[in-house]
Amino acid sequence: MKPYSRAERIGMKIQTVLSELMTKKISDPRVEMVTISRVTLTGDLSIAYVYYSVFGEAQAVNNAAQGFKSCKKFIKKQIAPQLKLKYMPDLQFVHDDSFDYGARIDSILKSVSDDPSDEI
Repeated sequence: MKPYSRAERIGMKIQTVLSELMTKKISDPRVEMVTISRVTLTGDLSIAYVYYSVFGEAQAVNNAAQGFKSCKKFIKKQIAPQLKLKYMPDLQFVHDDSFDYGARIDSILKSVSDDPSDEI
């Protein structure tokens, strides 16, 4: 038995191919500083949720969403031959705010640990 389900293996392949594609063939400045954090697929492999993170303000997130929307067909066309699937999953791009949330928690923890009243 394989350690990962087929959906997980295809998700990892999409993430790898998409990351490489973004560095080499996509020149849209809106998706220039985007990091693909993970890709999950539905059980029937019909939809691939591509989670991405962008460092910056809400405007950077909106720009990245528009950039992905405009080059979605190009991305699917480039990825499809490498996946060797009968049907290419539909790509849904979702902003992953877990990095922002983690940074916020980290800053809160640092502010608590820097409090001079905590010294014994």
